[in-house]
Amino acid sequence: MRKKFNKPLIGVTSYHRNDEDRFTLPVNYLDAVERADGIPVIIAPTTENIQEQLDRLDGVVLTGGADIDPSHYDGEHNESVYGVNKERDYYELELTRKAMQKKIPTLAICRGLQVLNVAMGGTLVEHIPDEYDDSIVHRGENYNKVEHLVSLNVNSQLAELLGHTEFVCASYHHQSVRRVAPGFRVVGISDDGVIEAIESVDYPYVIAVQWHPEQSASTDPIQQQLFDVFVDWARGETDAPRKLEAAKLVG
Repeated sequence: MRKKFNKPLIGVTSYHRNDEDRFTLPVNYLDAVERADGIPVIIAPTTENIQEQLDRLDGVVLTGGADIDPSHYDGEHNESVYGVNKERDYYELELTRKAMQKKIPTLAICRGLQVLNVAMGGTLVEHIPDEYDDSIVHRGENYNKVEHLVSLNVNSQLAELLGHTEFVCASYHHQSVRRVAPGFRVVGISDDGVIEAIESVDYPYVIAVQWHPEQSASTDPIQQQLFDVFVDWARGETDAPRKLEAAKLVG
């Protein structure tokens, strides 16, 4: 039996293999996990022994990145779809399904939320500007990060965990959930109606957000709280979330 350590081991998915045959990942994902007192390890799509890999992990962070191949959700090959990578898609979809089966605490961020939704039977909006008005910018020009308001369902687990129903987040996406996967529900939206967060109806230890909490977690306690709660779950502490010392309840 594997020895259980106090600090949980958190697998953080990497970006796909690049033109230089390298796997990369922004360090702010890892920093946020470390601030939450977890031990982050980068997991890349180099193995088919996913179940054995998960047996060694206490939690999984599904990170952002390029688009999922629309064929995985019977979508359209819109010209805006970019960076599709068969290796990463296959690995992360299988990783997510097995993590859900094993009930491993999971934090799904941006592409990660989309992977979770597709893996569990949902679909995506291929390009937000094609189907929503331009009142909210979700990704800036030249792929730059922007900020916008997110509103959470007051009766959602996510609102209870964060102690907030409205806050500003860092955003960097052009796709979103279209049809929510069976067993999940929408709990967060932006002012234009784009889905910003979903949660499982049956399994509570999944956080899935469309924005990028790691981008501002070092200075925003609301965003760091997502990592804190997730790492607590991975440690086996599932009764109550940590308190937000520097945030006030709003909404």
